[in-house]
Parts: sequence; structure tokens; C-alpha cells
Amino acid sequence: MPQPPSPPDNVSPADSTLPSLTMRDEAGREWTALTGRWTALALSQPSTWDAVSTALRQVPHRDDRAWDLRAVDQLDHIGAQLLWNHWGRAWPAQIELDPPHKAVLEHVAEFTVDMPVEPPPTLGERFKAFSHRGPRALIVPRDFIGLIGQLILDVGRLIRAPHRAPWRDFSGHLYQFGATALPITALVGLLIGVVLAYLTSQQLRQYGAETFIVNILGLSLVRELGPVLAAVLIAGRSGSAITAQIGVMRVTDELDAMRVMGIPHGYRLVMPRVLALAIAMPLISLWTSMAALAGGMLAADAALDISPAYFLSALPRAVPLSNLVLATAKSAVFGILIALVGCYFGMKVKPNTESLGKGTTSSVVTSITIVILVDALFAVLFRGVGFR
Repeated sequence: MPQPPSPPDNVSPADSTLPSLTMRDEAGREWTALTGRWTALALSQPSTWDAVSTALRQVPHRDDRAWDLRAVDQLDHIGAQLLWNHWGRAWPAQIELDPPHKAVLEHVAEFTVDMPVEPPPTLGERFKAFSHRGPRALIVPRDFIGLIGQLILDVGRLIRAPHRAPWRDFSGHLYQFGATALPITALVGLLIGVVLAYLTSQQLRQYGAETFIVNILGLSLVRELGPVLAAVLIAGRSGSAITAQIGVMRVTDELDAMRVMGIPHGYRLVMPRVLALAIAMPLISLWTSMAALAGGMLAADAALDISPAYFLSALPRAVPLSNLVLATAKSAVFGILIALVGCYFGMKVKPNTESLGKGTTSSVVTSITIVILVDALFAVLFRGVGFR
């Protein structure tokens, strides 16, 4: 049996404190000799740790490699763990070391546990997980459908006893959601019409089709852009206000007080807001479309020399009346959905300010998303309506 090499005795005192290793070939066997202090303090410097890690990676992984640890001055659990991981958490074929160092390595080997690799979930486990999470994901549609059902019951109650309806709340919401929104919707619609007319005129002038700007502006603004633009503005303006109002009532325990007094939330809070937006939204949509057409008419006169008289005379021929009916019906649906979403998230607010902010944000985002989805649904269902 080949004898292990003698410990190196030519290490200077200044270098003996730093962990290091050397490789040599003795009697046909490759040896890796370690020197210095393999402790947490010695390895705490990043440069030392990187140097030792690089040196260990350069040691070839062979089953017959021998290790000489007799020249190691000090070995703690950090150094032992570093060596044990490098050995693949198994003892090398031959090792020479002092008894204290052996005890440290044996302690590390005893308490080092390989983390088990979890197998991928089976089909049964996936189904079990879905059975726990699936019903929770259906809570939102269930509650929203329940809110719609309660609204239908409240409307029936209103029809049976109109003298007991909250008309004062309804008129206040109608003024808040409708009259106060006219300036901002008119301004945005006017600017959208001007921009769309200028961009369209640049393309129509190249083909000598300037008169078709009436068809493009009329169909796009009356049928699509007017209702959608008004709905997005109302969702950000009135939808957030609905959620904030009901959410503040939740924070201040007014909703609980109403329940104690026997005042139904749906009849006094949800129904007036939904009916107000259902009536105000078509009017705001028509108002926005008129403002956008006015802006487009002025821009067409400036860019293409199309007089307002010709624009107004050609508009009824370019845009059939069915487009106006479709836009009005679509806007009413938008108003009902925006009010329902705002009331839903307002009812779900928890009694703290953080939940109030999150609920308002979720209400606006959800309302705008639903408006776009419903508009796409209307476009698909009525794709053959309103064209000559």
C-alpha cells in the first residue's frame, strides 16, 4: 500500500493562516494536500472564498484521489461543509487527517441531509387542488350574478310601489353622473374628432376621396368611438366615485347601521345608481358623439375645404339611423355594467383604507375591461346592421 506523503514543512507563517491546497503525485496516486485555517473567519473574505472555491473546482473528480488534511491548522463546520459538498457528500477513497478534524467532518456528514426532490403533482393531486381553489374562483361570478338578481327584484318592487322609491337619491345621482360629466366629455370628444379628421384627411387627399371623410367620421364616431369613449370616461369618473362612496360607508360602519335599521342596500344604494347611469349614459354618449362630429366637421373644413353645410347634409346619408339606435342601446348596457361593477367592489371593501384604495382601482380597471369586451360582443353580433 503506498504511504501518504509527509506534511509540508516549507509553509511560511504568514501564509499558514490562509486556506490553500496543492496537488501532487505520490507513488502512483494523486494527492490533494490542504494547508492553513479552514474556518469561517479565514473564509470570510470574498477574495479568499473565491480563490478556495476556484481551486476546489479545478481538482479532478476521481474516485481514487487521496486527500491529506494533516497540515490543516484549524477546521470548523464551515470549512468541513465546503469540503463535504465538494466530495459529493461521500468520503474519499483515502484520507489522512488528525482526530479533531475527523470528528468535525463526521459531525458534518452525520447532520447533512439531502433535500428530497418533490415529484411533479399527479392528475389526482391537481384535481384535488382545483377542488379547493375552483369554488373560490367562482365566488366573484356568483356574487355578481346575485347582485344582478337583487337588482331585478328591486326594479320589480319599484314598479309595484313607485311612491316608495328613493327618487331623491335617483335625481341626485342623475345630476352627478350626467350633468357634471358634460364638460369633460365634450372637450375630449371634440379633440378626438379633430385629431381623427386631420389624420384621415392626410390619407384621403392622396386618392382624391375627400368627401368620404363624412362616412368615416360618422360611422366611427357615432357607432364606436363615441359610446366607448364616453363609457371609459364615465368608468374612470363615476365608477370610481360609486366604489369610493359605498366603500367609505363600509369603513364608517354606515352599511351595518343600514342593515340594523332594516334598510336594504340594493334598494337604496345599488338600484338608484344603476338606473341613473342607465339613463345618463346614452345621453352622454350622444353628447360626446356630437362634440366629436363638431370637431371633425371643423377640422374637415380647415384641412379639406369641406363646408359644414355639406358635412351636415351628407351625414344622414352616410350614417343610417340604425347606428344611432345601436349606439344608444349599447351605451345603456355600458351604464348598467359600470354601475354594477362600482357597487360590487364598493360592497366588497373591508373596513380599512388600504382595501378602499384597492377596491377603487379594481373597479375602474374591471369597468373599462368589461366595456371593451361588451363593445366587441356588440360589434360581432351586429356586424351587418347600420351599413348601406
